[in-house]
Order: sequence, then structure tokens, then C-alpha cells
Amino acid sequence: MRTNRLPLLALRFPMLALATGLALAGCGASRGGDGEDAARPARMFGQIPFQACTLDGGNAATRVEAQCATYEVPEDPDAPDGRRIALKIAWLPAGNSDGGTGDPVFFLAGGPGQAATELAAHVNLALREVRKQRDIVLVDQRGTGGSNPLDCVDADGAPLELDALTAPTDADLDAYVGRCLAGLSDRADPRFYTTANAIADLDAVRIALGTERLNLVGGSYGTRVAQQYAMAYPQHVRSLVLDGVAPNDLVVGGEFAHTFEDALALQARQCAQDAACRERFPTDLQAQLRGVLSTLRAAPVAVNYRDPTTGTEQAGTVSPDTVSGLAFLFSYAPQTASLLPLMLDEAAHGRYGPLLSLSQLMNANVGGQMTRGMQWSVLCAEDAGRYREDAGARDTILGPEVARMFFGACRTWPAGAPPADHTAPLRSDVPALLLSGELDPVTPPAYAERVLAGLPNARHLVLDGQGHGTLALGCTPKLVAQFIESTDAKALDAACLDAMRPVPPFTSFNGWAP
Repeated sequence: MRTNRLPLLALRFPMLALATGLALAGCGASRGGDGEDAARPARMFGQIPFQACTLDGGNAATRVEAQCATYEVPEDPDAPDGRRIALKIAWLPAGNSDGGTGDPVFFLAGGPGQAATELAAHVNLALREVRKQRDIVLVDQRGTGGSNPLDCVDADGAPLELDALTAPTDADLDAYVGRCLAGLSDRADPRFYTTANAIADLDAVRIALGTERLNLVGGSYGTRVAQQYAMAYPQHVRSLVLDGVAPNDLVVGGEFAHTFEDALALQARQCAQDAACRERFPTDLQAQLRGVLSTLRAAPVAVNYRDPTTGTEQAGTVSPDTVSGLAFLFSYAPQTASLLPLMLDEAAHGRYGPLLSLSQLMNANVGGQMTRGMQWSVLCAEDAGRYREDAGARDTILGPEVARMFFGACRTWPAGAPPADHTAPLRSDVPALLLSGELDPVTPPAYAERVLAGLPNARHLVLDGQGHGTLALGCTPKLVAQFIESTDAKALDAACLDAMRPVPPFTSFNGWAP
């Protein structure tokens, strides 16, 4: 089950490997799918030679023909003669046979921890209208994808794993982090894989491509990258598109307990307003979820379930973490959120098999979408030190534990030093289009409103009934293209978004009521 979402941190709950989502809530494409053909002549973009390649999203339908290259930058910007790392770049040339209009579009992936080139299929879909006129450039942020990824592997290159369905103890997590660091010791210093260094990389690529100005399209955590690039290099930003907006001062992961609670309340209200859903599920969604969690806290349940990938019968255990984690992942997209009332109703009647099958499927799909070490490098440098535990989170479904787990690795993960002003709000006259999903559980519309306050030439569009990540939905691709060409968000005719409708909750395994 894949979603075209850009999670803030694709969560593998409870280990929290978020986002994140997408965002979400990601669009995970497999690594190593480049089909570079060195025998073909290089195609120059500025000073960088590109070779034809295929970006492989895991199946034929998600393969994207592109031009690929690498570009070296110093790992430590203050030591230009020290270790250098290669950034992986993919160029999706404009469809116009005469070549792309000046000022290309740079797509900035979410997470932190997603690789832009691994989202090529989603980007190609979401920016298909933009690409008719403009080149699209994907740069894997340092520490992700093909840019010296900070993935956790053993000495033989095999992934290091933690049990995805149980919360690790502090000792287990510290040991895991230590093994991850040992695997990186000869090729990376995690202190240098921060947002500030990433935006310096982007500007180095911009210079090498020979372009004066960029159009930045960021999703989820990528909106932080876009805002901070615009603050550091305002003269080089022509326009901004921010989808699932994270304000610069947001402590990533610190407010999930509350934003998830708010998203559940909106979903419950949606069910209450639908006659079929209201009749089928008379118990409030949040109350139903709390009831199931209370039962499982008293005694986790051993169940048989059907493996979602092999179809074989397996034995497993459903714990409170299983249910709250699945509910959180489901909330990223309305298509999965529509299943939640049915899953909770089944669980309330002691039928946990379908829930565990879906939990396994969701964990398998989001687990590989983030580069965990790079995520920690950003969070430990930029967010962990600003987190203050909120007493109000104790009464929420996720509770304060979600934030504690988010920052647990920072006890031992080396942390860099972000610029002193990295939490300052963006205040700029740059033309900007901000996008939010009404039901987004991690970057709700209120976050975009905070950023909008500093952007007088910006407009914020909220998509009714939608979740985290909206770039590819409905007529949004057309609106984004129109905005990038005109740079006038306020003149857009966004009436086409009114045709979008919430996804009705499933009332049975056959779907929703007609």
C-alpha cells in the first residue's frame, strides 16, 4: 500500500523511523535503480555533465527517464581540502523541445531523511504541468539516497534492524545508535549533515548549473529547507511552493501528540456528519481508539493473521503500540484514514487479525523511506535541544512518549551546531504558494498560516478532506504550474479545488456505503 504523500517523518511506530509522511506518507522508490549508460555522450547542464538514467520506483509504472550526475562538495564546509562527498543529482528536462524556460525548479524532499531522486515518480506526476515549461532538478540531500547516505548498516553492509513493533529500551536504542555510528566512522561525520549545510550544497549546485534563480518546491521537512534557503540566498529565489508547511521554529516531533489528536477529532466529526458512518459507528472515533488501547494495555492479544505480502498465516501479538502506530500512519492520507473506524470496530469486538495485517503492511512500506542517521543529524542538531515536555500531552492518545522516542537517539548521536537564527521566521517579498491538507496530522493548516504572516506576496490554499501532501491531488498540479509561471498566487482561480470531496469512511470490508 503506497501513498503519494511526503511525510514530515515517515513513522515506523513506535521506533519512529516519521515522517514524516509523508510526508509524508512517502512515495518510497527503491535505491540503486539508476540505469546510467556511460557509453552515451554526456549532456551538459551548466558545468555538470549528465548521463541518461532511469530512476526506478520499484516497478515499470514508476520508472522515470532522466539525466543523472554527481557533484562533489566538502563534507565540512570549513575544511574545503578535507573529505569530499558526492551529491546525487537528477535532471528531468522540460517537455518543451526548445528546452526549459530559465529558472529551473528544485524539488526538496521531506523527512528529514527522504531522498529526492527516490521520489522521481511522484515528482514527475505532481509537477507534470510545471515540466511542460521548466526543467526539474532533484538533489539528494547530503546523507540520503545517493549522497553519502547515513544509513545504519553493519560491517558487511547489511541493514541494522530494531523490532519495529515494540518500543526499544534506552539501553537497546543506545546500543543500536552505537552500532550505526561504527558503520559510518570511516566515511561520514554526522555533525555536518544539517539543514544549513544542505542549503549551502543546493547553492553550490545552482552555481554549477549556471542558473541565477530557482523556483523551490518543498514538501513537509522540505519546506524548512526551502524557507532557510530563501533566508540565506534571497536574491536567488524566484518563487516558493510549500506543501505541508513546517515553520522554522517548529520542534519536529514535539507537537505530534496534539496535532494527531486534532486530526482524529476532524475525522470523528466527518463520520458524525455522514449518516451511514454515524449509524455504523455510533461510538466517537477517539473514544473507540482509547477503549481499544485500554484493553490492550491490560493484556496484549496474541492473534493469527494473514501476512500481507505472502498470504501465509502467521502468529503475532497486538499491543497498544500496534494500534496507535497504525492509527497515526493511517491519518496521513484520507484513503487510509477511511479504514480506521472499521479497524477499531473490529478490534473492539476482539477481531485483531485484519488490524495486524495492515500494521505489518504499513510498517513495511514506510520503514525504508527514511535514512535514519541523516534524520537524527537534523533532529539532534536543530530540534532536540529546543524540546520542552508538554504536560498537556499526557492526556493525548500518543502521550509524551512519542517525543521522547523521537529524540532518544540524541543521547549518543553527534550533533552539529545550527546557525543562531535558524528558527527565525521567513520574512520576504518572494512570491509563494502554500498548500495544506485539512486533516493533516503533522503539519496542519495552522502552521502554514504562521508562515504566511511573513510573506505578503503569498497565498495559502487548504484542500478539504485531505491529509499530508497535496501536490499531486486534483487540480493542484495545474495551479502550481500556473503560479510558477505567473508568480502571482493571489490571482489564481482555485475554484477547481471545490470539486474535491472527503473520502467516506469504510462501513464494511466491501467499502463505504453507496
